[in-house]
Amino acid sequence: MRRKKYAIGMLVFLMVLQLLSLSTAIVAAAEAPKEGAAQEAPKEGAAKEEAGPVFEAPKLKPGDYPQTSWFNSREAVWVASQVHLFFGAFVLAVPIFVLVIEGIGVGTKDERYDHMSHEIMKVTMTAFSLTALSGGVLTIFLLLFYPDFFKYLVRLFQPTVIIYAFAFLGEAVFTYTYYYSWDALRYGTKKWIHLTLGLFLNTFGLTILFIADAWTTFMMSPVGINADGARTAESIWELIHNPLWNALNLHRFIANLAYGGAIVGAYAAYKFISSEREEDKAHYDWMGYTSNFIAISALLPLPFAGYILMAEVYAYSQQMGITAMGGIMAWLFIVQAVLIGAVFLGANYYLWCGMGKISGAERYTPYIKLIATVIICAFLVWLTPHTIVMTGKEMKIIGGSHSPLLGPLGIMPAKNTAANTMILFTFLSFFLYRRGNKGLTVPWAGTGTTFMSAFFAVAWLNIIACGLYGYLVPTAFKVRSSVPQVLSTLSVIVVLLIVDGLMQKNSKSLGPIKWGKMSPRSQYALFLLAISFTWLMALMGYIRSALRQHWHIYTVMRDASPDAFTPTIGHAVIVATTATVIFMGLVIFCFWIAHISTMKQAPIPGIAGASESHGRKHG
Repeated sequence: MRRKKYAIGMLVFLMVLQLLSLSTAIVAAAEAPKEGAAQEAPKEGAAKEEAGPVFEAPKLKPGDYPQTSWFNSREAVWVASQVHLFFGAFVLAVPIFVLVIEGIGVGTKDERYDHMSHEIMKVTMTAFSLTALSGGVLTIFLLLFYPDFFKYLVRLFQPTVIIYAFAFLGEAVFTYTYYYSWDALRYGTKKWIHLTLGLFLNTFGLTILFIADAWTTFMMSPVGINADGARTAESIWELIHNPLWNALNLHRFIANLAYGGAIVGAYAAYKFISSEREEDKAHYDWMGYTSNFIAISALLPLPFAGYILMAEVYAYSQQMGITAMGGIMAWLFIVQAVLIGAVFLGANYYLWCGMGKISGAERYTPYIKLIATVIICAFLVWLTPHTIVMTGKEMKIIGGSHSPLLGPLGIMPAKNTAANTMILFTFLSFFLYRRGNKGLTVPWAGTGTTFMSAFFAVAWLNIIACGLYGYLVPTAFKVRSSVPQVLSTLSVIVVLLIVDGLMQKNSKSLGPIKWGKMSPRSQYALFLLAISFTWLMALMGYIRSALRQHWHIYTVMRDASPDAFTPTIGHAVIVATTATVIFMGLVIFCFWIAHISTMKQAPIPGIAGASESHGRKHG
């Protein structure tokens, strides 16, 4: 009862905090001075009359940005927004696959799925509270240090801000209801009521994501306003549905699923290492595998979603696209390659270690060295830059601004080939893990295996051939040659899963899966995944935001603050790392809270006896 009262109190506190911050922003926007605004009514002959008062983006000066001597205001907003984004991604993704896992448990009538989804949701409860708190801190920082810009954006998107506030309240209500009603709505018809609560929870969560993405992408690709920032859109939908909105929605949704799986996998690894009983180790081993499976399933299509996003950036503004891939941000993509390589290698290593606990999987052990070699080679190609910073003497030694040997590996045909190769062979690791203890009984098993091997080989050769073809054609065709590479990769995943699924019908087991018999070092691979994902999100978030350069709203509202410059790569990495360390520290706190909630102090005999006698006296 005390825990439920605490939860209700926390819920009310979070609601009040979020409503206060958002209502303050709305009121401030409504009372904002109309500097530079057109006060007169629209002239006659206009196509359509604007709804509401006409206002323009304020023309800001350095003095319009309050400063403090305690810390750098830009970096404070940077870190606060990134930490809030981390938590937002986590609390959005986890309820989605918790609902899916719970649904699987209902379909299979396997209680393990229900217990696992309930425990995962327990970790989310503390994270949800920290999401609201970090959102409140971010809102306060924006009001303090970027008041005019924030008021203008809130005023422009005022209907969505109100919807966002109610969506947050809805998510808060359904989050706590979904979790605390778990045991009360566990079986029979009541279980379907519980699944419905989870569906409503995720509906509100996705609404929050899509609204926030509308604000973010509008700052990069504004539509529905003129050059002075005055609204010309007939409806709020024109502002929301800007050129980058759908692409960012897709990319963030997939990335959030992969990220949530990685964080839950880290929690499972933490519990696995700290558990002493064999049954607990088996349970958390299984949880780690399930979380890693979700992370890998979302990781495989994630580069394609990123490709779509960057293609839309190029389509909207070639200047932003060139700045990202060929300008000042290009070296951060080398750092990105290192982190993505760590993610792929960590995911594969975990699968390879897991094959040691599967009876019959030893027949695939010789292939692990081949897969590892190919992935490492593709990783090295991916991180090879086209040009590097060199002195005049160094350029004279190698004969130019880039190496004649390694330089060709730094352009897009090689990068696309390497990325698709890493995805393809990561899928192969999962494919072998999946069929590790399966003995095929269908009469066409040999033919089916030969067909899948040939299909895989032909698709990989096509990826390499398209990459080589990219060196022989103009730049416009280099981009087009990546399309058949993507189709080859996706076709392998789809075809092999379908054919192997048919082959495994009525298959016999070659032995049990020994859950809990994983080496401790395999669990550190799950920690590596979580940290690499977090760091990667921080760096890529900076790149996306920095493409606007000295603009609050690209080409419309200039950033006149003293910090309106692009920081050095080293400084950007330090700030991104600071946000990563803060978030991971708070995640460890969430893990500790979830762990300590399961612990019970042994009763003290004297106190216990006193309590019993006290109860009899007043009974």
